[in-house]
Amino acid sequence: MEAFASRDFRRYQLARAAAILGAEAQSVAVAWQVYSITHRPLDLGYTGLALFLPGLLFLLPSGHVVDRFDRRRVILICYSLQVFCTFALLLFARHGVRSVFPIYAVLFLIGMGRSFSGPASSALVPHLVPEEHFVNAVTWGGAIWQFANITGPALGGLLFTLPLARIYPGTRLEGAGIVYAFALGTLFWFLVLVGSLSVRPGRMEHRAASLQVVLAGFKYVWNRKLLLGSFSLDLFVVLLGGAVALMPIFAQEILHTGPRGLGILRAAPAAGALTMSLLMARFPIGRCAGRKLFTCVAIFGVATVVFGLSRNLWLSIAALAVGGAADTISVIIRGSLLQLSTPPEMRGRVSAVNSLFIGASNELGEFESGLTAQWWGAVRATLVGGFGALAVAGVWTVLFPDLRDADRLTAQDLRPAAAAAPASAPSA
Repeated sequence: MEAFASRDFRRYQLARAAAILGAEAQSVAVAWQVYSITHRPLDLGYTGLALFLPGLLFLLPSGHVVDRFDRRRVILICYSLQVFCTFALLLFARHGVRSVFPIYAVLFLIGMGRSFSGPASSALVPHLVPEEHFVNAVTWGGAIWQFANITGPALGGLLFTLPLARIYPGTRLEGAGIVYAFALGTLFWFLVLVGSLSVRPGRMEHRAASLQVVLAGFKYVWNRKLLLGSFSLDLFVVLLGGAVALMPIFAQEILHTGPRGLGILRAAPAAGALTMSLLMARFPIGRCAGRKLFTCVAIFGVATVVFGLSRNLWLSIAALAVGGAADTISVIIRGSLLQLSTPPEMRGRVSAVNSLFIGASNELGEFESGLTAQWWGAVRATLVGGFGALAVAGVWTVLFPDLRDADRLTAQDLRPAAAAAPASAPSA
Protein backbone atom coordinates (compact mmCIF):
# COMPACT_ATOMS: atom_id res chain seq x y z
CA MET A 1 0.00 0.00 0.00
CA GLU A 2 3.07 2.31 -0.07
CA ALA A 3 2.01 4.00 -3.29
CA PHE A 4 -1.30 5.17 -1.79
CA ALA A 5 0.58 7.45 0.60
CA SER A 6 0.74 9.88 -2.34
CA ARG A 7 -2.35 12.12 -2.65
CA ASP A 8 -1.92 12.51 -6.41
CA PHE A 9 -1.57 8.75 -6.92
CA ARG A 10 -4.82 8.13 -5.01
CA ARG A 11 -6.72 10.72 -7.02
CA TYR A 12 -5.29 9.58 -10.33
CA GLN A 13 -6.23 5.96 -9.67
CA LEU A 14 -9.78 6.93 -8.69
CA ALA A 15 -10.05 8.90 -11.93
CA ARG A 16 -8.56 6.06 -13.93
CA ALA A 17 -10.92 3.50 -12.39
CA ALA A 18 -13.92 5.60 -13.40
CA ALA A 19 -12.68 6.12 -16.95
CA ILE A 20 -11.91 2.42 -17.48
CA LEU A 21 -15.27 1.44 -15.99
CA GLY A 22 -17.05 3.62 -18.53
CA ALA A 23 -14.83 2.58 -21.44
CA GLU A 24 -15.30 -1.14 -20.80
CA ALA A 25 -19.06 -0.77 -20.47
CA GLN A 26 -19.05 1.26 -23.68
CA SER A 27 -17.04 -1.40 -25.53
CA VAL A 28 -19.72 -4.00 -24.78
CA ALA A 29 -22.42 -1.70 -26.15
CA VAL A 30 -20.41 -0.89 -29.29
CA ALA A 31 -19.65 -4.57 -30.00
CA TRP A 32 -23.26 -5.65 -29.52
CA GLN A 33 -24.57 -2.72 -31.55
CA VAL A 34 -22.21 -3.37 -34.47
CA TYR A 35 -22.92 -7.10 -34.55
CA SER A 36 -26.68 -6.52 -34.33
CA ILE A 37 -26.48 -4.23 -37.38
CA THR A 38 -24.42 -6.47 -39.68
CA HIS A 39 -24.16 -9.95 -38.08
CA ARG A 40 -20.67 -10.27 -39.60
CA PRO A 41 -17.58 -11.22 -37.53
CA LEU A 42 -15.41 -9.12 -39.83
CA ASP A 43 -17.26 -5.96 -38.81
CA LEU A 44 -16.39 -6.66 -35.18
CA GLY A 45 -12.77 -6.82 -36.30
CA TYR A 46 -13.11 -3.43 -37.99
CA THR A 47 -13.93 -1.85 -34.63
CA GLY A 48 -10.47 -2.83 -33.44
CA LEU A 49 -8.89 -1.59 -36.67
CA ALA A 50 -10.61 1.79 -36.29
CA LEU A 51 -9.12 2.15 -32.80
CA PHE A 52 -5.66 0.99 -33.88
CA LEU A 53 -5.01 3.07 -37.01
CA PRO A 54 -4.73 6.44 -35.19
CA GLY A 55 -2.04 4.99 -32.93
CA LEU A 56 -0.05 4.11 -36.03
CA LEU A 57 -0.63 7.46 -37.73
CA PHE A 58 0.14 9.62 -34.67
CA LEU A 59 2.86 7.48 -33.12
CA LEU A 60 5.78 9.85 -33.77
CA PRO A 61 4.12 13.15 -32.85
CA SER A 62 2.40 11.70 -29.75
CA GLY A 63 5.65 10.63 -28.12
CA HIS A 64 7.27 14.00 -28.75
CA VAL A 65 4.19 15.89 -27.50
CA VAL A 66 4.18 13.88 -24.25
CA ASP A 67 7.86 14.68 -23.60
CA ARG A 68 7.55 18.29 -24.77
CA PHE A 69 4.42 19.42 -22.89
CA ASP A 70 2.82 18.96 -19.48
CA ARG A 71 1.65 15.34 -19.45
CA ARG A 72 -1.31 16.10 -17.19
CA ARG A 73 -2.59 18.72 -19.64
CA VAL A 74 -2.21 16.33 -22.57
CA ILE A 75 -4.37 13.79 -20.72
CA LEU A 76 -7.07 16.38 -20.01
CA ILE A 77 -7.27 17.44 -23.66
CA CYS A 78 -7.48 13.85 -24.89
CA TYR A 79 -10.26 12.89 -22.49
CA SER A 80 -12.20 16.01 -23.44
CA LEU A 81 -12.18 14.58 -26.97
CA GLN A 82 -13.48 11.30 -25.50
CA VAL A 83 -16.46 13.18 -24.06
CA PHE A 84 -17.35 14.47 -27.53
CA CYS A 85 -17.03 10.96 -29.02
CA THR A 86 -19.18 9.25 -26.39
CA PHE A 87 -21.84 11.94 -26.80
CA ALA A 88 -21.85 11.21 -30.54
CA LEU A 89 -22.36 7.49 -29.85
CA LEU A 90 -25.25 8.42 -27.55
CA LEU A 91 -26.88 10.40 -30.37
CA PHE A 92 -26.41 7.48 -32.79
CA ALA A 93 -28.13 5.13 -30.35
CA ARG A 94 -31.04 7.47 -29.72
CA HIS A 95 -31.67 7.96 -33.44
CA GLY A 96 -31.28 4.29 -34.32
CA VAL A 97 -28.39 4.57 -36.76
CA ARG A 98 -28.36 1.46 -38.95
CA SER A 99 -24.95 1.94 -40.53
CA VAL A 100 -21.67 1.00 -38.87
CA PHE A 101 -19.60 3.66 -40.65
CA PRO A 102 -20.50 6.57 -38.32
CA ILE A 103 -19.59 4.29 -35.39
CA TYR A 104 -16.22 3.51 -36.99
CA ALA A 105 -15.57 7.23 -37.50
CA VAL A 106 -16.15 7.92 -33.81
CA LEU A 107 -13.96 4.98 -32.81
CA PHE A 108 -11.20 6.45 -34.99
CA LEU A 109 -11.41 9.72 -33.03
CA ILE A 110 -11.33 7.79 -29.76
CA GLY A 111 -8.24 5.98 -30.98
CA MET A 112 -6.64 9.30 -31.89
CA GLY A 113 -7.13 10.56 -28.33
CA ARG A 114 -5.75 7.32 -26.91
CA SER A 115 -2.63 7.59 -29.08
CA PHE A 116 -1.68 10.68 -27.05
CA SER A 117 -3.26 9.91 -23.66
CA GLY A 118 -1.79 6.40 -23.44
CA PRO A 119 1.88 7.48 -23.50
CA ALA A 120 1.06 10.51 -21.35
CA SER A 121 -0.62 8.39 -18.67
CA SER A 122 2.20 5.84 -18.63
CA ALA A 123 4.86 8.56 -18.37
CA LEU A 124 2.91 10.46 -15.67
CA VAL A 125 2.81 7.65 -13.08
CA PRO A 126 6.52 7.86 -12.10
CA HIS A 127 5.90 11.52 -11.14
CA LEU A 128 3.16 10.50 -8.69
CA VAL A 129 5.16 8.21 -6.37
CA PRO A 130 8.77 7.91 -5.15
CA GLU A 131 10.89 5.66 -7.34
CA GLU A 132 11.23 2.98 -4.67
CA HIS A 133 7.43 2.59 -4.64
CA PHE A 134 7.02 2.43 -8.41
CA VAL A 135 6.62 -1.36 -8.77
CA ASN A 136 4.03 -1.25 -5.97
CA ALA A 137 2.28 1.55 -7.88
CA VAL A 138 2.26 -0.53 -11.08
CA THR A 139 0.86 -3.52 -9.19
CA TRP A 140 -1.95 -1.54 -7.55
CA GLY A 141 -2.60 0.27 -10.81
CA GLY A 142 -3.05 -3.12 -12.43
CA ALA A 143 -5.40 -4.24 -9.68
CA ILE A 144 -7.55 -1.13 -10.08
CA TRP A 145 -7.55 -1.54 -13.84
CA GLN A 146 -8.67 -5.15 -13.52
CA PHE A 147 -11.37 -4.27 -10.98
CA ALA A 148 -12.80 -1.79 -13.46
CA ASN A 149 -12.51 -4.42 -16.18
CA ILE A 150 -14.54 -6.85 -14.10
CA THR A 151 -17.25 -4.36 -13.26
CA GLY A 152 -17.32 -2.46 -16.56
CA PRO A 153 -18.33 -5.22 -19.01
CA ALA A 154 -20.79 -6.79 -16.58
CA LEU A 155 -22.30 -3.38 -15.88
CA GLY A 156 -22.40 -2.66 -19.60
CA GLY A 157 -24.35 -5.85 -20.24
CA LEU A 158 -26.71 -5.08 -17.35
CA LEU A 159 -27.33 -1.49 -18.41
CA PHE A 160 -27.89 -2.60 -22.01
CA THR A 161 -30.86 -4.73 -20.92
CA LEU A 162 -32.26 -2.20 -18.42
CA PRO A 163 -35.89 -1.35 -19.37
CA LEU A 164 -35.43 2.34 -18.59
CA ALA A 165 -37.62 3.47 -21.47
CA ARG A 166 -40.55 1.45 -20.11
CA ILE A 167 -40.06 2.78 -16.59
CA TYR A 168 -39.54 6.40 -17.74
CA PRO A 169 -41.18 6.66 -21.19
CA GLY A 170 -40.02 10.23 -21.70
CA THR A 171 -36.32 9.40 -21.56
CA ARG A 172 -36.09 7.86 -25.07
CA LEU A 173 -33.07 6.04 -23.69
CA GLU A 174 -32.57 2.29 -23.96
CA GLY A 175 -30.01 -0.33 -24.82
CA ALA A 176 -26.69 1.15 -25.94
CA GLY A 177 -27.90 4.68 -25.15
CA ILE A 178 -28.05 3.93 -21.42
CA VAL A 179 -24.49 2.60 -21.51
CA TYR A 180 -23.20 5.67 -23.36
CA ALA A 181 -24.89 8.01 -20.87
CA PHE A 182 -23.16 6.15 -18.05
CA ALA A 183 -19.81 6.41 -19.86
CA LEU A 184 -20.27 10.17 -20.16
CA GLY A 185 -20.66 10.46 -16.40
CA THR A 186 -17.44 8.53 -15.76
CA LEU A 187 -15.54 10.75 -18.20
CA PHE A 188 -16.65 13.93 -16.46
CA TRP A 189 -15.55 12.48 -13.11
CA PHE A 190 -12.17 11.63 -14.62
CA LEU A 191 -11.66 15.20 -15.87
CA VAL A 192 -12.50 16.66 -12.45
CA LEU A 193 -10.07 14.42 -10.56
CA VAL A 194 -7.16 14.71 -12.99
CA GLY A 195 -7.67 18.47 -13.10
CA SER A 196 -7.21 18.54 -9.30
CA LEU A 197 -3.76 16.86 -9.35
CA SER A 198 -1.04 19.04 -7.84
CA VAL A 199 1.80 17.48 -9.86
CA ARG A 200 3.04 19.59 -12.77
CA PRO A 201 5.76 17.57 -14.53
CA GLY A 202 6.28 20.22 -17.21
CA ARG A 203 8.40 19.47 -20.25
CA MET A 204 11.05 16.78 -20.14
CA GLU A 205 12.35 17.37 -23.67
CA HIS A 206 13.37 21.00 -24.29
CA ARG A 207 14.44 20.69 -27.90
CA ALA A 208 12.12 21.47 -30.78
CA ALA A 209 10.84 18.67 -32.97
CA SER A 210 13.36 17.18 -35.37
CA LEU A 211 13.64 13.80 -37.02
CA GLN A 212 16.40 12.77 -34.60
CA VAL A 213 14.41 13.80 -31.51
CA VAL A 214 11.15 12.26 -32.72
CA LEU A 215 12.77 8.95 -33.70
CA ALA A 216 14.81 8.70 -30.48
CA GLY A 217 12.20 6.41 -28.87
CA PHE A 218 12.47 3.87 -31.71
CA LYS A 219 16.26 3.99 -31.62
CA TYR A 220 16.34 3.49 -27.87
CA VAL A 221 13.97 0.50 -27.95
CA TRP A 222 15.78 -1.11 -30.89
CA ASN A 223 19.10 -1.02 -29.00
CA ARG A 224 17.57 -2.17 -25.69
CA LYS A 225 16.83 -5.81 -26.48
CA LEU A 226 15.21 -6.16 -23.07
CA LEU A 227 12.51 -3.67 -24.11
CA LEU A 228 12.30 -4.82 -27.73
CA GLY A 229 11.71 -8.40 -26.61
CA SER A 230 9.13 -7.33 -24.03
CA PHE A 231 7.17 -5.12 -26.45
CA SER A 232 7.23 -7.60 -29.34
CA LEU A 233 6.29 -10.55 -27.11
CA ASP A 234 3.12 -8.76 -26.06
CA LEU A 235 2.44 -7.76 -29.67
CA PHE A 236 2.51 -11.26 -31.14
CA VAL A 237 0.98 -13.15 -28.23
CA VAL A 238 -2.09 -10.93 -27.88
CA LEU A 239 -2.31 -10.44 -31.65
CA LEU A 240 -2.65 -14.21 -32.03
CA GLY A 241 -4.26 -15.21 -28.75
CA GLY A 242 -6.80 -12.45 -28.13
CA ALA A 243 -10.41 -13.63 -28.41
CA VAL A 244 -12.15 -10.53 -27.01
CA ALA A 245 -13.51 -9.41 -30.39
CA LEU A 246 -15.17 -12.80 -30.91
CA MET A 247 -16.97 -12.94 -27.57
CA PRO A 248 -20.31 -11.72 -29.01
CA ILE A 249 -20.18 -14.74 -31.34
CA PHE A 250 -19.34 -17.17 -28.53
CA ALA A 251 -22.04 -15.64 -26.32
CA GLN A 252 -24.77 -15.77 -28.96
CA GLU A 253 -24.01 -18.76 -31.19
CA ILE A 254 -21.81 -21.17 -29.20
CA LEU A 255 -22.66 -20.71 -25.52
CA HIS A 256 -26.21 -19.48 -26.27
CA THR A 257 -26.38 -16.60 -23.83
CA GLY A 258 -27.25 -12.93 -24.34
CA PRO A 259 -25.82 -9.47 -23.57
CA ARG A 260 -25.56 -10.29 -19.86
CA GLY A 261 -23.63 -13.43 -20.66
CA LEU A 262 -21.37 -11.39 -22.92
CA GLY A 263 -20.73 -9.00 -20.06
CA ILE A 264 -19.80 -11.92 -17.77
CA LEU A 265 -17.43 -13.36 -20.38
CA ARG A 266 -15.78 -9.97 -20.87
CA ALA A 267 -15.40 -9.62 -17.10
CA ALA A 268 -13.93 -13.09 -16.51
CA PRO A 269 -10.33 -12.30 -17.57
CA ALA A 270 -10.38 -9.22 -15.36
CA ALA A 271 -11.68 -11.26 -12.41
CA GLY A 272 -8.69 -13.57 -12.62
CA ALA A 273 -6.37 -10.62 -13.17
CA LEU A 274 -7.72 -8.72 -10.16
CA THR A 275 -7.22 -11.73 -7.91
CA MET A 276 -3.64 -12.12 -9.13
CA SER A 277 -2.95 -8.38 -8.77
CA LEU A 278 -4.02 -8.43 -5.13
CA LEU A 279 -1.83 -11.46 -4.48
CA MET A 280 1.13 -9.75 -6.13
CA ALA A 281 0.61 -6.59 -4.08
CA ARG A 282 1.04 -8.79 -1.00
CA PHE A 283 3.72 -11.05 -2.50
CA PRO A 284 5.65 -8.99 -5.05
CA ILE A 285 7.87 -10.45 -7.75
CA GLY A 286 11.32 -11.18 -6.38
CA ARG A 287 13.81 -13.01 -8.56
CA CYS A 288 13.63 -14.53 -12.06
CA ALA A 289 11.17 -11.97 -13.46
CA GLY A 290 11.97 -12.92 -17.07
CA ARG A 291 11.36 -16.63 -16.61
CA LYS A 292 8.10 -15.91 -14.79
CA LEU A 293 7.05 -13.70 -17.70
CA PHE A 294 7.49 -16.51 -20.25
CA THR A 295 5.76 -19.06 -18.00
CA CYS A 296 2.72 -16.80 -17.73
CA VAL A 297 2.62 -16.28 -21.50
CA ALA A 298 2.52 -20.06 -21.98
CA ILE A 299 -0.33 -20.38 -19.47
CA PHE A 300 -2.21 -17.64 -21.35
CA GLY A 301 -1.89 -19.65 -24.58
CA VAL A 302 -3.19 -22.85 -22.97
CA ALA A 303 -6.14 -20.98 -21.44
CA THR A 304 -7.03 -19.57 -24.87
CA VAL A 305 -7.09 -23.09 -26.35
CA VAL A 306 -9.37 -24.32 -23.55
CA PHE A 307 -11.74 -21.40 -24.11
CA GLY A 308 -11.90 -22.18 -27.83
CA LEU A 309 -12.77 -25.84 -27.16
CA SER A 310 -15.31 -25.19 -24.39
CA ARG A 311 -19.06 -25.51 -24.89
CA ASN A 312 -19.86 -24.89 -21.24
CA LEU A 313 -20.30 -21.34 -19.95
CA TRP A 314 -18.60 -21.98 -16.60
CA LEU A 315 -15.59 -23.72 -18.17
CA SER A 316 -15.26 -20.80 -20.58
CA ILE A 317 -15.38 -18.34 -17.68
CA ALA A 318 -12.73 -20.35 -15.79
CA ALA A 319 -10.41 -20.48 -18.81
CA LEU A 320 -10.73 -16.74 -19.36
CA ALA A 321 -10.07 -16.08 -15.66
CA VAL A 322 -6.88 -18.18 -15.70
CA GLY A 323 -5.73 -16.39 -18.83
CA GLY A 324 -6.40 -13.04 -17.20
CA ALA A 325 -4.45 -14.02 -14.07
CA ALA A 326 -1.45 -15.07 -16.15
CA ASP A 327 -1.64 -11.95 -18.29
CA THR A 328 -1.64 -9.57 -15.32
CA ILE A 329 1.76 -10.89 -14.16
CA SER A 330 3.04 -10.25 -17.66
CA VAL A 331 1.61 -6.72 -17.63
CA ILE A 332 3.23 -5.85 -14.28
CA ILE A 333 6.63 -7.17 -15.35
CA ARG A 334 6.56 -5.43 -18.72
CA GLY A 335 5.30 -2.15 -17.25
CA SER A 336 8.05 -2.15 -14.65
CA LEU A 337 10.71 -2.91 -17.27
CA LEU A 338 9.47 -0.04 -19.41
CA GLN A 339 9.53 2.71 -16.80
CA LEU A 340 12.46 1.60 -14.64
CA SER A 341 14.91 1.09 -17.51
CA THR A 342 14.00 4.31 -19.35
CA PRO A 343 15.37 7.79 -18.47
CA PRO A 344 12.62 10.31 -17.46
CA GLU A 345 13.23 12.55 -20.48
CA MET A 346 12.65 9.59 -22.82
CA ARG A 347 9.58 8.05 -21.20
CA GLY A 348 7.05 9.76 -23.44
CA ARG A 349 8.65 8.60 -26.69
CA VAL A 350 9.42 5.11 -25.42
CA SER A 351 5.88 4.84 -24.03
CA ALA A 352 4.54 5.91 -27.43
CA VAL A 353 6.45 3.05 -29.05
CA ASN A 354 5.02 0.71 -26.41
CA SER A 355 1.53 2.10 -27.07
CA LEU A 356 1.92 1.20 -30.73
CA PHE A 357 2.78 -2.38 -29.79
CA ILE A 358 -0.10 -2.53 -27.29
CA GLY A 359 -2.51 -1.03 -29.82
CA ALA A 360 -1.38 -3.47 -32.46
CA SER A 361 -1.79 -6.39 -30.08
CA ASN A 362 -5.22 -5.31 -28.78
CA GLU A 363 -7.07 -3.34 -31.46
CA LEU A 364 -5.30 -4.85 -34.50
CA GLY A 365 -5.63 -8.20 -32.76
CA GLU A 366 -9.40 -7.69 -32.76
CA PHE A 367 -9.26 -7.11 -36.51
CA GLU A 368 -7.13 -10.25 -36.97
CA SER A 369 -9.60 -12.26 -34.87
CA GLY A 370 -12.56 -10.99 -36.87
CA LEU A 371 -10.81 -11.71 -40.17
CA THR A 372 -9.75 -15.25 -39.26
CA ALA A 373 -13.19 -15.97 -37.78
CA GLN A 374 -14.71 -14.86 -41.10
CA TRP A 375 -12.48 -17.39 -42.87
CA TRP A 376 -12.39 -20.35 -40.48
CA GLY A 377 -15.10 -19.71 -37.90
CA ALA A 378 -14.73 -18.38 -34.36
CA VAL A 379 -13.66 -21.68 -32.76
CA ARG A 380 -10.88 -22.49 -35.21
CA ALA A 381 -9.62 -18.91 -35.15
CA THR A 382 -9.38 -19.00 -31.35
CA LEU A 383 -7.58 -22.36 -31.34
CA VAL A 384 -5.04 -21.22 -33.93
CA GLY A 385 -4.44 -18.09 -31.85
CA GLY A 386 -3.86 -20.05 -28.64
CA PHE A 387 -1.37 -22.44 -30.24
CA GLY A 388 0.29 -19.49 -31.96
CA ALA A 389 0.80 -17.76 -28.60
CA LEU A 390 2.50 -20.89 -27.25
CA ALA A 391 4.82 -20.99 -30.27
CA VAL A 392 5.76 -17.33 -29.87
CA ALA A 393 6.63 -17.84 -26.19
CA GLY A 394 8.99 -20.66 -27.11
CA VAL A 395 10.71 -18.76 -29.92
CA TRP A 396 11.12 -15.55 -27.90
CA THR A 397 12.96 -17.35 -25.09
CA VAL A 398 15.66 -18.11 -27.67
CA LEU A 399 15.64 -14.77 -29.53
CA PHE A 400 15.76 -12.52 -26.44
CA PRO A 401 17.98 -14.03 -23.75
CA ASP A 402 18.25 -10.63 -21.98
CA LEU A 403 14.50 -10.70 -21.37
CA ARG A 404 14.51 -14.38 -20.38
CA ASP A 405 17.31 -13.83 -17.87
CA ALA A 406 15.93 -10.59 -16.34
CA ASP A 407 16.06 -10.97 -12.58
CA ARG A 408 15.03 -8.18 -10.18
CA LEU A 409 12.62 -5.37 -11.11
CA THR A 410 14.57 -2.46 -9.66
CA ALA A 411 15.89 0.72 -11.22
CA GLN A 412 19.32 -0.04 -9.77
CA ASP A 413 19.47 -3.33 -11.68
CA LEU A 414 17.94 -2.05 -14.93
CA ARG A 415 19.25 1.49 -15.36
CA PRO A 416 22.98 0.69 -15.59
CA ALA A 417 22.25 -1.57 -18.54
CA ALA A 418 20.12 1.16 -20.06
CA ALA A 419 22.88 3.70 -19.69
CA ALA A 420 25.33 1.35 -21.35
CA ALA A 421 23.09 0.75 -24.34
CA PRO A 422 24.65 1.89 -27.65
CA ALA A 423 21.86 4.34 -28.37
CA SER A 424 21.17 5.82 -24.99
CA ALA A 425 18.92 8.86 -24.97
CA PRO A 426 20.53 12.17 -25.91
CA SER A 427 20.61 14.59 -23.01
CA ALA A 428 17.87 17.18 -22.92
